[in-house]
Amino acid sequence: MLPIDNARKNGSAELLILAQLETRPRHGYEIASEIERRSGGAVSFQPASLYPVLYRMEREGWIAGRWVEKAGQHRRRYYRLTGSGRKQLAAQRSSWSAFLAGLRQTAGLQDA
Repeated sequence: MLPIDNARKNGSAELLILAQLETRPRHGYEIASEIERRSGGAVSFQPASLYPVLYRMEREGWIAGRWVEKAGQHRRRYYRLTGSGRKQLAAQRSSWSAFLAGLRQTAGLQDA
């Protein structure tokens, strides 16, 4: 499978990040790893490229972060979805679903 180009990847970053935080808090590296795993390698982010998006989403109030220190590990910032973030996730899912349905129909794409 070909990797997703940067423009499409960057346009979907918010949705992908919010979806990874839906069930539990995660740190940046874990978010990036889950996106790659769940996409079967079709979408991948360097953890460092996610941090500006995470910081912006935190400023928007969609996620909340807190530092966690564990013995023998580096300090990590764990992010969790807020109530506002859950609403944003639902809105983005709806918007992306409509967009993808239109794309499939217009371009003659079929589900894999």
